[in-house]
Amino acid sequence: MSKLYLVPTPIGNLEDMTIRAIRILKEVDLILAEDTRTSGFLLKHFDISTKMISHHKFNEHKTVEQIAERICSGESVALISDAGTPSISDPGFLLVKTCIEKGVEVECLPGATAFVPALAVSGLPSERFCFEGFLPQKKGRNKKMQSLVDEERTMIFYESPFRLIKTLELFIEYFGQDRKASVSREISKLYEENARGSLLDLLNHFKSKTIKGEIVIIVEGKIV
Repeated sequence: MSKLYLVPTPIGNLEDMTIRAIRILKEVDLILAEDTRTSGFLLKHFDISTKMISHHKFNEHKTVEQIAERICSGESVALISDAGTPSISDPGFLLVKTCIEKGVEVECLPGATAFVPALAVSGLPSERFCFEGFLPQKKGRNKKMQSLVDEERTMIFYESPFRLIKTLELFIEYFGQDRKASVSREISKLYEENARGSLLDLLNHFKSKTIKGEIVIIVEGKIV
């Protein structure tokens, strides 16, 4: 059946790949991958030989119409990102939007998403939260932070290891050094770390070490 599948892939441990995800990737006519080199290792590990082409933020505006038309003509297509669930801080939204507009069925498999385990182990309230993803790197960064000063829900951010220190310093500037937070990195990998404490505690902790791996920062909301 022609359909667009959003297929989550492991964020670290390959054992997190679901049986259903493997089956779908073997059955579809085409796999769209954020980075074919990275995804190539995953497909080889699970003996998946389906044709794969590149689909990323730099070319998606040029290819979404063509891909949607291929699905309309009867092909089934799976979209994967380098790690995690497509469209969550990764390419996917534009293709999903285009397919829906053309009446194409879209299905997302449940699976790996970095912020869920990070939030669950943070020790911070999880019944209400807002996912902010990556902060703007330059333009709009301070405006975004100002808009979050009075946010009462737990806040979730993605960050690279190279900007973690500057981001923690920015959070201290806007939220105060005593605001509770957690930093998770290398989730599901051998050297997974979940550090908890005040923003100042976390800043001091990570200043004293080499930082590797993708980062999820959980920040307590404003207490009123």
